[in-house]
Amino acid sequence: MTICITARGEELNSEVDPAFGRAAYFLFIDPEAPTPEALITETVRNVPGSHGAGVQAAQTVAAKKASAVITGSVGPNAYQGLSAAGIKIYTGAKGTIKDALEDYRAGRLTDATGATGARHGGGRR
Repeated sequence: MTICITARGEELNSEVDPAFGRAAYFLFIDPEAPTPEALITETVRNVPGSHGAGVQAAQTVAAKKASAVITGSVGPNAYQGLSAAGIKIYTGAKGTIKDALEDYRAGRLTDATGATGARHGGGRR
């Protein structure tokens, strides 16, 4: 099983990035293994303007075959993409990656049943 945690850095002591679609890094982690694999997200740089970051981020996570995402919040487009790929979404993560892993293992994160973040520039109203 591989989970993806949004992060502001590449280490386990890095802070959780609170926004899924614009996260600086995705750390792909086997919750049973001590060392994460860091993947620098290219979402912001690959998407012109402010459109489509959540969708591209969801595609990146799905391509890495993650079974779950741990983040602070997730917007509607990203939520839809992750859900369509069968990826569980846990929100409310904060602190370090180590803290988020501990909260995940202890069942303290929210199992998202919908978007928890606002729609950004790419969304249609």
